[in-house]
Amino acid sequence: MRMRNEKAIGIFIFVAGLIILLGKLGVFGFIGRHFWPLLILLPGIALHALYYARLTPSWSLVPAGTLTVYGLLFGITNTWGSGLMSNLWPAFLLGIAIGLLEYALADHRRPAMVLPVALGVGILSIILFGFTLLHNGIIYVLAVLLIVGGMWLLFGRGRQGRGW
Repeated sequence: MRMRNEKAIGIFIFVAGLIILLGKLGVFGFIGRHFWPLLILLPGIALHALYYARLTPSWSLVPAGTLTVYGLLFGITNTWGSGLMSNLWPAFLLGIAIGLLEYALADHRRPAMVLPVALGVGILSIILFGFTLLHNGIIYVLAVLLIVGGMWLLFGRGRQGRGW
């Protein structure tokens, strides 16, 4: 019995020393700096897996979709720089929209307002993505749309209904 206790204490002391050494060498800091988005992504994937294994209700897809999108977003910005967040911030709305859309499509009772809200938030997110990605050039896109719309009203649509 005494030999067993000495081995257990020896393993504990060895592991404690190894953890202290790795901490001093910066291993845990490196892991924390580079892999922290997994703390958000993995629960989202786990919730998806639990739902498809029939262990959680369909409403669990809302946080599952949201966490998965957020984990991917933070992984991208952590890898290629946080400056990307100035263009990718509409993904926060997209994460909510995807979670709601998954719930609306998976629930057999078809909750009344969930699908329209999911589609509305998703469309808003896509529009905001367009604005952020074209932020300087959006005025040109708007000008071209106004010109095309005006020309359509002048020359296209008006010919059929005119009496002159």
